[in-house]
Amino acid sequence: MDWQLLGLSFITVFLAEIGDKSQLAAIALGGSLKSPRAVFFGSVAALLLATLIGVLLGGGIAQLLPVRTLKAMAAIGFTLMALRLLWFSNYSESE
Repeated sequence: MDWQLLGLSFITVFLAEIGDKSQLAAIALGGSLKSPRAVFFGSVAALLLATLIGVLLGGGIAQLLPVRTLKAMAAIGFTLMALRLLWFSNYSESE
């Protein structure tokens, strides 16, 4: 097992999930229901399943397309998201 890759994946996902909507939903459910353990296990199972789907799809797509193409697609996707946030957000500086 590549321990460096494991650590990098853990840190990346952990930092990305802090303050996420799913974490806020888990906090709300855990505080309002009588079984926080069930909320914990449900949240963990959902995150594991979503991650598994992402890894399997990513691995499958990586078998079909060259790495350079995947990196270009990711760069274009993130650039489009950033441009959309900059130019098409509902936030107005005059408020």
